[in-house]
Amino acid sequence: MRTLTTRRVLGALAVGCALTLGATACGSSPEDSAQGSPEDVKSALEKGGKVTVWAWEPTLKKAAENFEKKYPKVDVELVNAGTGDKQYTALQNAVAAGSGAPDVAQIEYYALGQFAIGKTVADLSGYGATTHDEAFTPGPWNAVTQDEAIYALPMDSGPMALFYNKKVFDKHGIKVPTTWDEYVEAARALHKADPKISITNDTGDAGATTSLIWQAGGRPYKTQGTDVAIDFGDEGTKKYTDTWQKLLDEELVAPISSWSDAWYKGLADGSIATLAIGAWMPANFTSGVPSASGDWRVAPLPQWTAGATESAENGGSSLAVPKAARNKELAYAFAEYVTTGEGASARVAEGAFPATRADLQSKKFLDTEFPYFGGQKANEIFSESARNVGTDWSYLPYQVYANSVFNDTVGKAYVSPVTLAEGLNSWQQAGVKYGADQGFTVNK
Repeated sequence: MRTLTTRRVLGALAVGCALTLGATACGSSPEDSAQGSPEDVKSALEKGGKVTVWAWEPTLKKAAENFEKKYPKVDVELVNAGTGDKQYTALQNAVAAGSGAPDVAQIEYYALGQFAIGKTVADLSGYGATTHDEAFTPGPWNAVTQDEAIYALPMDSGPMALFYNKKVFDKHGIKVPTTWDEYVEAARALHKADPKISITNDTGDAGATTSLIWQAGGRPYKTQGTDVAIDFGDEGTKKYTDTWQKLLDEELVAPISSWSDAWYKGLADGSIATLAIGAWMPANFTSGVPSASGDWRVAPLPQWTAGATESAENGGSSLAVPKAARNKELAYAFAEYVTTGEGASARVAEGAFPATRADLQSKKFLDTEFPYFGGQKANEIFSESARNVGTDWSYLPYQVYANSVFNDTVGKAYVSPVTLAEGLNSWQQAGVKYGADQGFTVNK
């Protein structure tokens, strides 16, 4: 197995080709629509060959080594073509150029629709993907399926939970919130006890915002083919804005960007008291905030209605097979191996958070104690959250673009008198205009 790192010049022209509906013809050919079969996949494994995988997820390295041991005729080349948007642009460029595309590509759930609508990734149904419809938790599986097609296999997931600094809450005698109303009250109490403490940080983040709207029951995006609807005026979105606006108006959240040095410092010294985030976060605590080991714990995500158990996904990615892949059958075999069965379990052992029901429900997984969280069996909370993720959520088929203008619209609510509701309305208008410009029928 080889692991490579590459960077490519990002061409705006190629990106435009991949984003517009005209992209359905970019880099495609008549044979792209041909469907393989499980028998073809088996034959490809027996024959062997090379599979080039573009991904940044670290646990794939061990899984790829195991795959090569099981299928010695196959050579897996792991390539880091950039994280997230950088890789997507490189992939779009390769598709538009008609050469250089990988056999397998890691694509985050929020971005997958862009490649599906552009017909640049293969429908994996015929290769055997339909047999896994019960293998994955609802959130990830819903994210990779559209109509009757399966455009990728879920690689991991990010069911949400509340990470909280127990040391800070105990010191000030404040109860861990179970509802978002209690969360606001806890924010007020913490800030009153010590003005240096904020309940959380927030400078405007598209992923965090949409995840909390998702949990609140909001479904602002609806897509049927090229027909798109965007509505941030629904009841679920209003629940989110009404609550979060209080935190902003009363200056109860720290104006610190996530993943910054100041953010890590706040998590370490307790001045940032909670994070509502995906279940993949523990490894980041361990590596990024080692001095706070033992201070933090995990609790279920606060609810919008007392007694409810709704959750949402925050992050997570899939493995797709580009239509330009040289050997789709072998590519599918690799994607299937590392996302299901022994391949998925090996990645979980390396630190990945599973999207597979079997791993989430295994005794070994549930009984895992986290020394960082005082020996807490945090996976019990994460697993329950995964089961309670609200269904029928969808992203825009151009969510990558939409997220890129989030701070130009909703972000104004963090630095000006603009409210979150007004900012979301501006985001909606930007999404409507962009979609129409790209050839979609939006809000008609």
